[in-house]
Amino acid sequence: MTDEHTETGTGWPQPAGPARPGGPAGEPDPRPDAPDPDELSPLSPQGRPEPGDGESPAVPAEPVERDSAEREEAVERDEAAGGAAAAVAAGPLRRFSSAAVMIGVLLVLLGFTLAVQLKTTSTDSSLAAARQEDLVRILYDLEAREMRLRQDITTLEESQRQLRSGEQGRQAALEEATRRADELGILAGTLPARGPGLAVRFQAGPSKPISASGVLDAVQELRGAGAEAMQISGGDRASVRIVASTYFLDGENGSLIVDGRRLTGPFTITVIGDPSTMRTALNIPGGVVAVVARDGGNVIVEDREVAEVSALHVPSTLEHARPVS
Repeated sequence: MTDEHTETGTGWPQPAGPARPGGPAGEPDPRPDAPDPDELSPLSPQGRPEPGDGESPAVPAEPVERDSAEREEAVERDEAAGGAAAAVAAGPLRRFSSAAVMIGVLLVLLGFTLAVQLKTTSTDSSLAAARQEDLVRILYDLEAREMRLRQDITTLEESQRQLRSGEQGRQAALEEATRRADELGILAGTLPARGPGLAVRFQAGPSKPISASGVLDAVQELRGAGAEAMQISGGDRASVRIVASTYFLDGENGSLIVDGRRLTGPFTITVIGDPSTMRTALNIPGGVVAVVARDGGNVIVEDREVAEVSALHVPSTLEHARPVS
């Protein structure tokens, strides 16, 4: 059997492919199809370059460019995937970094606080090195000092209570003294007064004037009925405060001398007290109103919701009387 050769584009003889084992005529080769040598040969028509004028054959650039483009696309896909993964991991990383910074700051603050506390509450080195007997003596001294301080606190609290009580007592005494001074001032005639009362007016008859004794009787009746303040006024509107030491004298032409001051009629006594009680006292049988009416005169009694006693008495200087201590 002769060898068959085929020519390739290079001009070199190409040995023929091996013969397939024979079989029955018309039956296919039981072996798998072998690849075509032309397809596998680098010098096959699909891969060989076309000869040119004086140029050496070259491999076409299209497959290389396609492979390069595919590699670049793969690299870009890998880079994009890596960037996405980095972006996904960057968020927790940033959050973890912020939390770590905050935790670090808190730990620093906590350490500073603990250091200050330990420095504040640290014991004295001298006490740490002291003997047991010295520590017992120091403890005893501290307890004795605490006891003295507690006693001082108790004493100061008691003094405070006494001062408050004394202040309240002084305030109450001052208020009582002021009230008593006002009452005595009204009774003594050194202070003006106002309140409900009466206005008692005396009108003389044609035959007999109003006598000093009749006015004194009226003053006594009013005092007995609870009069608290009185004054007498004349026709010329001159007024004299009536007090315990006031005296009455008959003057000329029906006038009266009250505490050395001359008053002309008609006379009016302004008195502060219970109006109904004082009116009853003046109108008793045989009393002031009846006596003046018997002498031809008249007594007019008027109620006053607000009676004003404004005349003041000038107290005399005492020469012999002294308060009993």
